[in-house]
Amino acid sequence: MQYPLPIAHLIDSYMKLPGIGEKTATRLAFYTLDMPQEDVEDFSQALEEVKENLHQCSICGNITEKDPCDICADSDRDQTTIMVVEQPKDVMAFEDMGEYNGLYHVLHGVLSPMDGVGPEEINIKSLITRLQKQDQVKEVILALNSTPEGESTAMYISKLIKPAGIKVTRLAAGLAVGSDIEYANSITLKRAVQGRTSL
Repeated sequence: MQYPLPIAHLIDSYMKLPGIGEKTATRLAFYTLDMPQEDVEDFSQALEEVKENLHQCSICGNITEKDPCDICADSDRDQTTIMVVEQPKDVMAFEDMGEYNGLYHVLHGVLSPMDGVGPEEINIKSLITRLQKQDQVKEVILALNSTPEGESTAMYISKLIKPAGIKVTRLAAGLAVGSDIEYANSITLKRAVQGRTSL
C-alpha cells in the first residue's frame, strides 16, 4: 500500500534521524498525525529555532546562541586547562557533573579514514591555532570515546600538541562501576590496571 504523499514525506524525514528505521519512522509519522495541532506547531517551531538560533562558538566549537559561548566568556573558569570532546552533548555531560571548571574544545567528530573523515573534516586545526594564541594553557585533556576512532584521534592530537610542551592527558578508563572482572575484555582490564589509584 502506498501512503499519501505527505505521510510518505514525513516517514522519509524521520528516517533521516540516526537509529530510525522505516517501521519506527512510520510509527512516528502516524503519531505526529494524531498529535494536537498546537503540539505539532510547537514541535515545528522548536526544529526551526534550533537551526536558526544555534551556531558554533568561534573559540571552542560548542553550540551556542551567542558568540563566544558562556563557557569561553567566563573568566572565572580555569584558563590553563582545555578538555577536548567529540560532540557538544559531551560538554553538557561534563557540565552536569559539576566537577570540571576548565575550558572545552569540541571536535564535532573523530578521525575515521574509512568514512572519509580526516583532520580537515573535524575541528582539530582550530584547536592547534587556539593553543598557539592562548599561551596560558598548560594541559589538554583528551576526553574522547574509547573506540578505535576515538583512540586514533587522541593519538593524532597528542602528537600535534606535545612538541609545544603542553601536558596531554586522557580520561581514566577501565572497569565500570557494578561490572564483573570476568566479563571485561583485555583492553578494558589493561586500562584499569594502568589507571589504578591509591586508596
